[in-house]
Amino acid sequence: MANSRTRNATRNMMFGTLLKIYQMIVPFLMRTVMIYFMGVQYVGLNSLFTSILQVLNLAELGVGSAMVYSMYKPIAEEDTATICALMRLYKIYYRIIGCVIAVAGLLATPLIPLFVKGSIPENLDLHILYLLNLAATVFSYWLFAYKNSLLMAHQRTDVTSKISLAINTVQFLTQFLMIYVFRNYYLYLIVAIVSQITNNIITSIIVSKMYPDYYPKGKLDANTVGSINGRIKDLFIAKFGGVVLNSADTIVISAFLGLTLLAVYQNYYFVMSSVCGIMEILLTSITAGLGNSYITESKEKNYTDLKKITFMFFWLIGMCTSCFLGIFQPFMRLWVGEKFLMGFSVVVCLCVYFYLYETTRLLNVFKNAGGIWHEDRFRPLISAIVNLALNLISVNYIGIYGIVLSTIVALAVIEIPWLLQNIFTVMYDTSLFKDYFKMFVSWIIATVFSGVIIAVLTYKVTFSGWGAFAFFVVVSVLIPNIVFLLLMHKTEEFKLSISMVNRITHNKLPIIKNL
Repeated sequence: MANSRTRNATRNMMFGTLLKIYQMIVPFLMRTVMIYFMGVQYVGLNSLFTSILQVLNLAELGVGSAMVYSMYKPIAEEDTATICALMRLYKIYYRIIGCVIAVAGLLATPLIPLFVKGSIPENLDLHILYLLNLAATVFSYWLFAYKNSLLMAHQRTDVTSKISLAINTVQFLTQFLMIYVFRNYYLYLIVAIVSQITNNIITSIIVSKMYPDYYPKGKLDANTVGSINGRIKDLFIAKFGGVVLNSADTIVISAFLGLTLLAVYQNYYFVMSSVCGIMEILLTSITAGLGNSYITESKEKNYTDLKKITFMFFWLIGMCTSCFLGIFQPFMRLWVGEKFLMGFSVVVCLCVYFYLYETTRLLNVFKNAGGIWHEDRFRPLISAIVNLALNLISVNYIGIYGIVLSTIVALAVIEIPWLLQNIFTVMYDTSLFKDYFKMFVSWIIATVFSGVIIAVLTYKVTFSGWGAFAFFVVVSVLIPNIVFLLLMHKTEEFKLSISMVNRITHNKLPIIKNL
């Protein structure tokens, strides 16, 4: 079982990361084409509609995670009847969710102009653009979306990645033509809708062939349904806050500062969120395995996994944070030019935001795998309220800084401490918290030390262009790895991580093997 979990997680990471890299490069090219051929305001509109639809997706919050979690045990026990009944329930819920989003979205249509300050590109109708985006969201729920639960619960998200690679290739090529040849934003959105429909249908066909014994039929007993609904309720409260936290910034920037500044901010955020997407693949790949482990393994084994996985992830996000600090400005100069450059102090704030956000997501993986949603249900809600309140208060005084700093405060003061408290009072022995917290702080210190070195270098280096970019790529990768290796090479979690990497690679990496 443990070998199967590792193998599935490794496969999911490989294909998921490949997809995410693809989804970083090609949308980046599409964004560039849109900026140069249609204008920066179109990019701002894309970001705004994405955030608004994230809020409308509140109807789904909790259903997917709760249903996948409910499948862990019957899959481990090979209980086909229960899995089929869960699929039927999932199908019903998603049909209802699609209807709720459609109705709520239509009712919200007259309010859309309120979220845009200033002018929009000529010959565009905000309401039509919004309805096209809404249609893509609704179709994603109505067309066999429930079947994805089988892939997620079986740790086979690599299948989803392969399908997306094929569909996205056709989608992006067609959208490029819509922009380059026709300069038509409406056609650009229609292609996205058709691609979403095609993706769902193909996924449904493949899942049916992979798992022919599983199809939506049967009923669950009242107690099981009640338990699932309880998890959904707890998850809804929790994820509601998460959506508000992530969407509020974009909507507030658009409403108070305008589409142009939103687009400039989103250029930075696009790069950062692309890396976040790769991190998400890594985290999603291990979630089902952790969920299975919490059911079948001892607390001691699970705590060892906690130390090992968080250490490896903190090393990775520490390196990414350092890279953002060094590379952001040289990259933006090459990509969009000086006129779309933000101050270095904003870059520092974004790096701190990225580090805290990824820390929160990592801790959430352990929380979700352990199913402790009830105890954690109010944390994201309180965090979102604080973030939104600080956004609305500070945006008129310090502009974009107020937006980013509000999120940093919510993550550092509410999200991370609360998550750690819940994890170590429910899932692990509270006496272990002191040991874990010491490691936690040491990893943060290592990242801060690396960041300070790179920040100093940004003031010392005077050359620009591709030379500066290449220099900071090398430096930003080397410095955090050297710092972490020097400070952590004798720790237990480092040795556990090396052992895990050697097992996954079958000792085929001599550099890792000899550490």
